[in-house]
Amino acid sequence: MKTPEAGSEIVVGLDLGTTKVSAVVGEVDADGITILGVGNVPCRGLRKGVVSNIEWTVRSIREAIDAAQTMAGVEIKTVYAGVAGSHIRAHTSDGVCAISGREVTRADLERVLEGARAIPVDADRMILHALPREYVVDNQDGIRDPIGMSGVRLQVRVNLVTAATSCVQNVIRCVERCGLTVADVVLEPLASAGAVLSDDEKEIGVAVIDIGGGTTDILLYADGGVVHTSTIPAGGNNITNDVAAGLRTPMAEAERLKRNYGCALGRMIADDEEIEVPGVGGHAPRRVARRLLSDIIEPRVEEIFAEARRRIEETGLLEQVSSGCVLTGGAVLMEGMVECAEEILGMPVRMGFPVGVKGIVQLVQGPQYATGVGLVRYGAEQLSESGQRVSFGSVPRSQEEAVPAGSQKSGFLSWLRAAF
Repeated sequence: MKTPEAGSEIVVGLDLGTTKVSAVVGEVDADGITILGVGNVPCRGLRKGVVSNIEWTVRSIREAIDAAQTMAGVEIKTVYAGVAGSHIRAHTSDGVCAISGREVTRADLERVLEGARAIPVDADRMILHALPREYVVDNQDGIRDPIGMSGVRLQVRVNLVTAATSCVQNVIRCVERCGLTVADVVLEPLASAGAVLSDDEKEIGVAVIDIGGGTTDILLYADGGVVHTSTIPAGGNNITNDVAAGLRTPMAEAERLKRNYGCALGRMIADDEEIEVPGVGGHAPRRVARRLLSDIIEPRVEEIFAEARRRIEETGLLEQVSSGCVLTGGAVLMEGMVECAEEILGMPVRMGFPVGVKGIVQLVQGPQYATGVGLVRYGAEQLSESGQRVSFGSVPRSQEEAVPAGSQKSGFLSWLRAAF
């Protein structure tokens, strides 16, 4: 195993998904992020983004890490782990602190953010992120970065993202049973957004819809910050289940048919196209029109996008999503997904591919790797924020970077490790 060069650090993002576990290894230096290796293995130990079988999950993590280590030629000891699922909640909170007429400093930002985090939280939940939406110095609002400004009173409005403590603890337990250390636990759609969005999109307003195997995560940006996050308990596995039941074929074959021949819009398929469907329980395979497969898939996809639009409308922020929607996650690779999303959502839609990295980028040039690459970028930003050896300036600073290193969440992770 080689060691990183002087002035660089190895950062590993671990994407724990319902259908797969991905480990992305990046080398971070002053020039940016270089992708060194990727490990990608199937996973059956999670259900709707939550660990349901410790042993299966540990096995998948170990296999993914081993594959990534072999490709990258480095030893992996620490990872940034992603977390998602319907247990994620988000709401707004305000923090206030006095600055007594002097200039605002980084320490003042830490104090006002800690004030925003100091709210009652259920005993079975923990604060995952405090994402600043805007700062107010005295009566001047809409401030993105108040450092250096003078005033008497500093306020911040943040989006607090909370998670079920047991779900986070189970993720940490699985990773540590593989002999690894969890540097931080990160909301997966937040990581995905960091990998595929431009600063202009965040400023103008954009929706990120991450369709995974078990869940669909929604993240809204406006005025450069996260303004809403939500989770729909349906994803690619629901489509696979529909195909298996509708065509009376095994789940593995249903997944294969969905990936190879599935289409989210039936009118995009020629009438004479046919596919071969394997039978169940010894029944002979049969040929059916490909349009039949699409007729099974299309209603479920429409249901997911319709629910996403309903949730965006409920926030009252639909008009602020001016630049449209970005799709990430493995399920969006299916033909017709972008076109179907444009019809249902009523806005421009594009597929999100990771950007801002170099190295063997062909390994991560797909929406299914957005979370893994985003976790590496998050880790790189944390190294820069904590003042470690890396001077990292090529990745745009994300909103979560303003949460101070060693904050309440870091202390909570330490408590979890001690208690469990």
